[in-house]
Amino acid sequence: MNTAMTKEELEQLLDQAVQDVTERTAGVRLHQKDQSPGEDLCTVQITFDKGFRTSLTLCADTGLLYRMACNSFHEDSVSPEDLEEFSKEYFNVLCGRIAGAMFRATQVPAHFGPPEFYRGRYEPEGREIQFVLTYSDECCGGAQLIHHVPRSGESGDVSGDA
Repeated sequence: MNTAMTKEELEQLLDQAVQDVTERTAGVRLHQKDQSPGEDLCTVQITFDKGFRTSLTLCADTGLLYRMACNSFHEDSVSPEDLEEFSKEYFNVLCGRIAGAMFRATQVPAHFGPPEFYRGRYEPEGREIQFVLTYSDECCGGAQLIHHVPRSGESGDVSGDA
């Protein structure tokens, strides 16, 4: 039986996944905070193409992603190419964790395409923001996980449409 998740349940699921995956893969603790990222940003985005009609976007300070990549690679510095590769792989792991948690909660299998990386802020076309989770780390680096729904969708529930 497929079940729907409320917006609040989805926010909690996403928040837990962000905090766990970030600490485990990059050794950085993120905390929800009402501090938007700065001007020097990178964005990683995925769209669920099966199971859910949503997309997720991570918009983060380049410095925060750089620190996360250095921690993950156990290096003092990383190239712009390594930063992009780390960001996509990190987001792929995060979204895999989210898809698994959503399946356990709703019994709807989900699939998403490969993450796309952008310098600066990126907003997917044809989508509107349902909610934003804003984070900061101990060095005041900021990040936002943005949940998008199709522009025509008005429901507050996330349900399957396989």
